[in-house]
Amino acid sequence: MENLTGMNTLKECETGQVEEMSLSGKMRNRLSDLGLIEGTCVECLHKTSCGGLSAYLIRGAVIALRAEDTSYIKVRLIETGT
Repeated sequence: MENLTGMNTLKECETGQVEEMSLSGKMRNRLSDLGLIEGTCVECLHKTSCGGLSAYLIRGAVIALRAEDTSYIKVRLIETGT
């Protein structure tokens, strides 16, 4: 069984691969248009101190998303050799 977690739980400098998206409607379409689909790698670049917004590197673009929305996106943590 794979260990999946919400995208909103990624810490700064952590990378995950999108495995499931439990969003529908306009938000799912918006994220798909931005390239956030199953199989996409995302890196958390910055989290605000209040935890409301986070900046992610998605397919070469930096995109700020609300924690409320990213909690519906399940990722598998990717270990990076740093």
